Amino acid sequence: MDLLKSTRSISSIFHPPALVYHSRVAIAVSLSKKPINVRKCSGMCAASNSDTIVKSSEIISKKDEQHGDLKSWMEKNGLPPCKVMLKERRSHDSKHPPIHYVAASEDLQEGDVAFSVPNSLVVTLERVLGNETVAELLTTNKLSELACLALYLMYEKKQGKKSLWYPYIRELDRQRGRGQLAVESPLLWSEAELDYLTGSPTKAEILERAEGIKREYNELDTVWFMAGSLFQQYPYDIPTEAFPFEIFKQAFVAVQSCVVHLQKVSLARRFALVPLGPPLLSYRSNCKAMLTAVDGAVQLVIDRPYKAGEPIVVWCGPQPNSKLLINYGFVDEDNSYDRMVVEASLNTDDPQYQDKRLAAQRNGKLSVQKFQVFVGKEREAVMDMLPYLRLGYVSDPSEMQSVLSSQGPICPVSSCMERAVLDQLAEYFIKRLAGYPTTLGEDETLIADHNLNPKRLVATQLVISEKKILKACLQATVDMINQLPDFSISPCPAPYAPNLN
Repeated sequence: MDLLKSTRSISSIFHPPALVYHSRVAIAVSLSKKPINVRKCSGMCAASNSDTIVKSSEIISKKDEQHGDLKSWMEKNGLPPCKVMLKERRSHDSKHPPIHYVAASEDLQEGDVAFSVPNSLVVTLERVLGNETVAELLTTNKLSELACLALYLMYEKKQGKKSLWYPYIRELDRQRGRGQLAVESPLLWSEAELDYLTGSPTKAEILERAEGIKREYNELDTVWFMAGSLFQQYPYDIPTEAFPFEIFKQAFVAVQSCVVHLQKVSLARRFALVPLGPPLLSYRSNCKAMLTAVDGAVQLVIDRPYKAGEPIVVWCGPQPNSKLLINYGFVDEDNSYDRMVVEASLNTDDPQYQDKRLAAQRNGKLSVQKFQVFVGKEREAVMDMLPYLRLGYVSDPSEMQSVLSSQGPICPVSSCMERAVLDQLAEYFIKRLAGYPTTLGEDETLIADHNLNPKRLVATQLVISEKKILKACLQATVDMINQLPDFSISPCPAPYAPNLN
């Protein structure tokens, strides 16, 4: 690891191991006028892959182009005059139609209202369930807002052209929940594609999220029984019989990619599906514009000037790149909110564990503490970890009592303790970097290939951002080791050293 060459003979532990180098709104049940018998075909549907579902929806969307685009439908249903238009961006896969995006229809200035969508064209749980109490009950029990909204749109899609939302659902089918790079959320990637994220903690997060979607699917029938009056208009089976899990998963992920979190509204309205909103709007971390609820509408006030034809961007919230990839299928390389987690925990085998736990709590830390490491602030994060790790190294009972009686995060700091703490941190960062199958240099060479598969591209962009944070943490730690007054001192023995995960 080249960062270690600048140190003055760090001990052998620092030699790192060798580096080994859909229609997503699969609300994609048939859009034909005649509802299909889902019971009869459920086995076939369950066996279908997302490509099969996508192709059917694409055929339908091509056939129905004469019905007009999303914006025309909105104008016919109450959309006031606005300053945007829909444009097309080519898909990386020739089998899929181009994706649409919202662009300025004229030159715009900061502070202009780009559009204002009336509440009659916004889908929220309050609208779906017709009862705010039921909506709150559902979403505080076992089902998320996303699951309820996905279920609603799946049933609406089975209504075909009779549904008010037919043009909107058709647009979601076309978009397939794809972000700016026309990439689907990794929640819909194959196992081989997820291997692009080997070494990244995001891979485990994706698998955990997928399990959560499965649990929500198993609770879907709760909506049917709790809000029975809503579903009387749908002459179909209960949810888990009407929709195979894979179809629900695709619908859930698609809704996740376009849902808007509104501020200062009731619980039943906080998550909304807004036509002309994402994924037709591009997300950007350094943007300040966001969709907001006003009297009777959801509007967008822009935060920068635009030339006619330029895509409109909005703020995606303070989300790290791992969340941007999972939720929206893209990575923002200029994301000042990007961060990683370092989890430290006190050793439960330590005879002084309870005293150390108490000392940690008094200083606002837990026995299992997650430290947020923000990009550009890696040194500050390492400095924040040191008092907690020093606490784990205290072994003398009298020293522990001194810590408990102090009024701040004060641990006796000896040279050998500081060396041991910094050695453990450096070893930890080296190990995490070695967990990736490629080096940072290899990743940067890879993304320079203009023909790179878009999924591989966004996955590589993510691991690059993670590696840069980890390398900066390692560099900060090595710098502190080099600043120790007496580098010849060996690290203190630590029978109950804290754990780093």
